[in-house]
Amino acid sequence: MKKLFWLFLTAQILVSCCTNDNDIINITFLQVNDVYEIAPLEGGKVGGLARVEKLHQKLLKENPNTFMFMAGDFLNPSLLGTLKYNNKRIKGKQMIEVMNAMNFDLVAFGNHEFDLKEQELQQRLNESSFQWIATNPMHVLTDTLAPFEVIKDTVSYSIPKTHIFKVKNAAGATATIGFISATIDATKKDYVDYGNFYNSATQAYANLEQKAAVVFGLTHLTIEQDTLLAKKLPNIPLIMGGHEHVNMSIKVGNSKVTKADANARTVYVHRISYNTKTKETIINSELVPITPKTGSDKNVEKIVQKWNVLLDEKIKEILPNPDEVIYTTSEPLDGRDTPIRSVQTNLGMLITKAMAFSFNNNIDCALVNGGSIRIDDQLQGAITGIDIFRVLPFGGGILKVDLKGSLLKKVLDYGESKTGKGAYLQRYNANFDKSKNTWFINNKELVDSAIYTVAFSDYLLKGYDIPFLTPENKDVVKVYTNEETAMASDIRKAIISYLKDLTKK
Repeated sequence: MKKLFWLFLTAQILVSCCTNDNDIINITFLQVNDVYEIAPLEGGKVGGLARVEKLHQKLLKENPNTFMFMAGDFLNPSLLGTLKYNNKRIKGKQMIEVMNAMNFDLVAFGNHEFDLKEQELQQRLNESSFQWIATNPMHVLTDTLAPFEVIKDTVSYSIPKTHIFKVKNAAGATATIGFISATIDATKKDYVDYGNFYNSATQAYANLEQKAAVVFGLTHLTIEQDTLLAKKLPNIPLIMGGHEHVNMSIKVGNSKVTKADANARTVYVHRISYNTKTKETIINSELVPITPKTGSDKNVEKIVQKWNVLLDEKIKEILPNPDEVIYTTSEPLDGRDTPIRSVQTNLGMLITKAMAFSFNNNIDCALVNGGSIRIDDQLQGAITGIDIFRVLPFGGGILKVDLKGSLLKKVLDYGESKTGKGAYLQRYNANFDKSKNTWFINNKELVDSAIYTVAFSDYLLKGYDIPFLTPENKDVVKVYTNEETAMASDIRKAIISYLKDLTKK
């Protein structure tokens, strides 16, 4: 044992003697993911891409080998994206303009990029000046699959499956760092084929590992999928991911998966040391809050303000003081896409309670389709009028409707059958007892022959999500078109009024 100890110690000493600072290349990664809003949130307390750029500039001064990454989901959804600019829906144009000014180094597709129509996405790609990566998403053409392209002045540039950067230190030592990506197939569109991202990533890694000194991941997957990918490719020391919207750092063997909070409430800063002689990679990761203390880049701030002027003009047509803090929550209100379309969330409950409130609670229950809630985020801390518009960008009125219990049961069952889809219903005063296979309205068992008064979003009464739910259905007894209140005229006004009433209490 003593002999083995001295052999080990001697080896360590030899390595130390042969290694010096000239062999070390220091690299900094700035990781951002799931950003839909360019301006700060929670009454200005958190987030804001001008602040992220201020941090970016600071890191560049510390280390010229600094790279900024976006791990998917930024073109949609956003309140700004629903508005029109030059007679066209903005649809992420504001994000491209801001991100161009920030000089992102590498950007991966998230599933929300494919929310856009094919032509809209192509326009955003063409407007971008940063480098994209797409390991598994492919463009579906008439008779083949092809890489997505960025078109500049009629010249097409294919988006690569992998990407390499060259880095060097002051002594002139150089290395290449490679990247692969992977995107979840959560948004189905005819023009995109996701293939098998495990196979695509594995093949991309095999092609890249001979060219790069070290390979990293830039992904947009669930944490379970990221973990499996890290196990499948154990030599990748770091996977920078997105999708969950809450920060995490998960160790997987000798690797780790990191995700920052959505909308740049936080970002990850990874300080990496690569030893060109021993090939060792050491990573120190820091989750950095983005707050007023971060400072703000003036150039990016000007671009953000330009877009905010347009936003304010549109919102003030409905709400005089959109930046007013109307409510403060200590518990995050969950409007993320997967929960809001799958389970009853506290945000869904709040919205439906507000719908009932708009009719002085003179209703039996309230229902809204989860797909109308478009924020894909959690509301935290100080909530403003703008935040409510972010939740429900398309607005719409609330209708008070009398209908037979048999139809109400059919509607509720249909909503449950659409778990994971936009037609899933967020509810107030309507609960399902699985053990009895029975719906309860206001804590009483639903009776098929009874007449119930229900508050619906007007969208639902148009039959878009629930085909049989229209005023023409014989079991719709009455639609109270003459009892619309000022609050009920716009669901967002109802929520704002309800939250202000809660604040008074």
